[in-house]
Amino acid sequence: MIDSVSKINYNFCMDDHLQEKCAVVGVWDTHNDVARTAYFALFAQQHRGQEQSGIAVITDQGIHAHKASGLVSQVYTEEIIQSLKSTVAIGHNRYSTSKGVNISHAQPVVIQDIALAHNGNLPSVKALESFVSCYGRDTSECSDSELMAMAIQVYREKGELLSKAILCATKLFTGSYSAVALGDNSLVAFRDPCGIRPLSIGILPSGGYVVASETCALQTVSAVFFRDVAPGEIVTIDKDGLRSEIFAQPNQKIDAFEFVYFARHDSTILGRSVYQTRYDAGEELAKEHTLPIDVVVPVPETSIPAALGYAMTRNIPFHLALNKNRYIHRTFIEPQQKDRDKNVHMKFTVISSLVAGKRVALIDDSIVRGTTSRQIIKMIFEAGAKEVHFLSVSPPVRFPDFYGIDTPNQKNLIAAIKTIDEIREYLGATEVHYLSLDGLVRAIGLPRENLCLSCFNGEYPIDLGERMTDVSYTRPDRPHCNVLGSSC
Repeated sequence: MIDSVSKINYNFCMDDHLQEKCAVVGVWDTHNDVARTAYFALFAQQHRGQEQSGIAVITDQGIHAHKASGLVSQVYTEEIIQSLKSTVAIGHNRYSTSKGVNISHAQPVVIQDIALAHNGNLPSVKALESFVSCYGRDTSECSDSELMAMAIQVYREKGELLSKAILCATKLFTGSYSAVALGDNSLVAFRDPCGIRPLSIGILPSGGYVVASETCALQTVSAVFFRDVAPGEIVTIDKDGLRSEIFAQPNQKIDAFEFVYFARHDSTILGRSVYQTRYDAGEELAKEHTLPIDVVVPVPETSIPAALGYAMTRNIPFHLALNKNRYIHRTFIEPQQKDRDKNVHMKFTVISSLVAGKRVALIDDSIVRGTTSRQIIKMIFEAGAKEVHFLSVSPPVRFPDFYGIDTPNQKNLIAAIKTIDEIREYLGATEVHYLSLDGLVRAIGLPRENLCLSCFNGEYPIDLGERMTDVSYTRPDRPHCNVLGSSC
């Protein structure tokens, strides 16, 4: 196995949004450069992970992988892509959700003659740790993804082919996973029984296959959408074509936040357009919020379709009065403490002429900690706005996530510790209004029972195991109050 890992130090700009974030890709193609196809598919999914990226291929000498910190455009060169010659590749963009940002945990995970790329998170790893420890593996510094790969390799050493080894190992996986793996000159894609994270298959013009977290990546590499990997399914692709095996009863629970924020709006999830869902959420918000407004302003980028839906429904002018610097993903210079408040001003500017003297509906996809929202609202007022009504196109985020989102501690979720009035006061807004949970479900357009809404209602479809102690259904600052209550 050849594994080139670049160690580059980056400082990250903090954001007030939830961070998901991982993207996976798998490519099987005997006619074209699979690493190049994987590169472009990862580039299209940059929004899902901006800390590290990696590609692994099978060669005559074993697994060859390249992984490094940074954006996709920074991690790979033409020389690197040329060195990854194969007919099968997997790739990964990472935003860390387990074991932090250390480059040693970058993916794909490579163990001997297999490689694994994983989107999701296993909140409970006790069974995995116990299993692999019995076979002499040191688990003390392992991420959940590394433990998954170790368990698969244990079964490989028992003589199982990759697909069968994955099948055997899935009984140890408690959590969410949309994953791709390679070994035995085959590409294997598999998904947890709840299908919390998306995973789609496309057919390339050459007749090869590409698997990706989002359908926007399929379009980028000129692949035609074939179908999704079903919840509880293992799909194997090799020289004999595509084969499927169902290892668990499917219980579809796609994460609603994929529609709200994570997915690119030109993607499709379970047949539902992400753009249309966000637009429809804006329409639902317009039905619920009817106070007088002069201009609608979105917080770029993901809330733009929703703000447009809100404005069109209410026949109110829509303006991109808040502008985002799209090149602010990384900063190589750490601001001094006295300059940290300037981070938001580095990221956003306001066109004063569009908001001065007006009642502004400022629309965002969600409110998490509230720190960035507070500064943006202040900027809108400083630009001359008469009123700022801060509208969220999702319900209050009151519970932490354990299925692949880097959620703050529940005590840092503003809606878990403050009432709506207290949130309004903290943010400095004229008003704060959230879209109702029923309104969001209507906008998504899928049966409620097929959605994971845990961030909003605290209902977790997959057992959290030992992590359940991290969830409180009473307000941390007021133990006699229910988190879902708004009156105390």
